Amino acid sequence: MDSAPPSHQGHRYPVGIVSRCVWRYFRFPLGFREVEGLMPERGVVVSHETVRRWCAKFGQSCADGLCQRRPRSGDTWHLDEVFTRVNGERKYLWRALDAGGSVLDIPVQSRRDTAAARRLFRKPLKKTCPVPQVVVTGKLRSHGAAHHEVTSCVEHRPHKGLNNRAANSHQPTRQRERAMKGFRSTGGTQRFPSAFSGIPPHFRPHRHLMTAAHHRAETTPRFTIRDQTTGATGQPAEA
Repeated sequence: MDSAPPSHQGHRYPVGIVSRCVWRYFRFPLGFREVEGLMPERGVVVSHETVRRWCAKFGQSCADGLCQRRPRSGDTWHLDEVFTRVNGERKYLWRALDAGGSVLDIPVQSRRDTAAARRLFRKPLKKTCPVPQVVVTGKLRSHGAAHHEVTSCVEHRPHKGLNNRAANSHQPTRQRERAMKGFRSTGGTQRFPSAFSGIPPHFRPHRHLMTAAHHRAETTPRFTIRDQTTGATGQPAEA
């Protein structure tokens, strides 16, 4: 069942303007000030701090709504982790994907031990009904220990080469991290990848597998889905 759009009650700007500012920030490599600079051309004056608050408040709900409309594909999970710097301190960005590339969970943790891997295994199981038949991970021993404790009945394939799907999924986040000149807080590090993993993929169909006409036909309804998700359907917005 689809969740209701988030409430915009008490906000000065129409839902359409808010949703498009949030969409532009997560969809393109833009900062809050760049989004602010784009809006006056459309007759909208908004500060970068307002854009930041909109993204923090509505980004995750928009991503969740879009992810609910993406079908789960396959019964194979891919798990991986990569380190990042948060205000100079090393943290680990864990990631769990299904066979279709849909993100199941992206927790930010301070360690890459068995306890951290166990949390990565357990949370997707609480959010999704189907239990995977195969779990693919890298060679990290913590994955094997956590798998034995949580999903021992599921086949485990620890192989670096088989886990390219999860490893490659870190690249867009890495690119935005460099553009943002790093993350500055643990909370911000958790919020941004969670929303970022749900919004851009919705607007990136497999272009290399489509003709130009097919790509345009596939892209158009995705904007309609976005407006339905955010509640911007029928609302005034800048073009």
